[in-house]
Amino acid sequence: MTQSPLAGITVVSLALNLPGPAALMRCRRMGADCVKIEPPTGDPMGLYNKVAYAELHEGVRVVVADLKAEAGQAAVHAELERAHVLLTSFRPSALRKLGLDWDSLHARHPALSQVAIVGSPGARAGEPGHDLTYLSENGLVPGLELPPTLYADMSGALLASEAVLMATLARNEGTGRYFEAALSDAAGWLAFPRRWGLTQPSGAVGGAHAGYRVYPCRDGRVAVAALETHFAKALCECAGVDAGDGLRVMFAPSTHQGVAAFFAARSREELDALAVERDLPLHTMA
Repeated sequence: MTQSPLAGITVVSLALNLPGPAALMRCRRMGADCVKIEPPTGDPMGLYNKVAYAELHEGVRVVVADLKAEAGQAAVHAELERAHVLLTSFRPSALRKLGLDWDSLHARHPALSQVAIVGSPGARAGEPGHDLTYLSENGLVPGLELPPTLYADMSGALLASEAVLMATLARNEGTGRYFEAALSDAAGWLAFPRRWGLTQPSGAVGGAHAGYRVYPCRDGRVAVAALETHFAKALCECAGVDAGDGLRVMFAPSTHQGVAAFFAARSREELDALAVERDLPLHTMA
């Protein structure tokens, strides 16, 4: 059954680049009628990654309007007359200059809710930043390598689409509401496991548990997630390691060495077959 909790809801977005369009994509997939207002120069995403832009805007009606011009302002407010939620990603100072800050919007469109995607919450909303700075602020950039994906942007998009759902639930109050989705908060949410110590090097899912690691194999790599006792014991049996109590032994250096040697001697094909045969949670990679 298709889940469409936003069916009948119109979301208008002024948000460019990634978090806003990703949030709009989520809203569309939840059944919302989505409208994107872009400047005459277009969304930068459409210039540097056409594939991403196309997927993010599938099913979205795009309207071109210059927000600094009278005609563009008229076009925006015409869309807002029919909308339930406005999604923005401008800094607060920019929204004030355009007359699209919350106080101005609420006075003109009292039933309209706003979801403002900002970098940092509250008084820090005007500070500059990007995905990398929000991740580093929350301890999620441990070395010199760039993260493999844009975690703060994409999780921030989820927070924003969650806020759209909250705005929809609040519609029976008869007045629009303001919601803020901060990318730094999204990064902070993702960072909880690290702050708790779970993903630190001494943590069970940070490398200390021999059954939850990435090992080299003969022709690639293998990610193994044998955390539960029965999985850990099965892995130890395959590797010829004494399973002991099935938990404490997984933190022993000798167990790490035995499991590493086992994987290093086998191909991805062999390990894929073993995963099916022994019901092991592992995934091989080139």
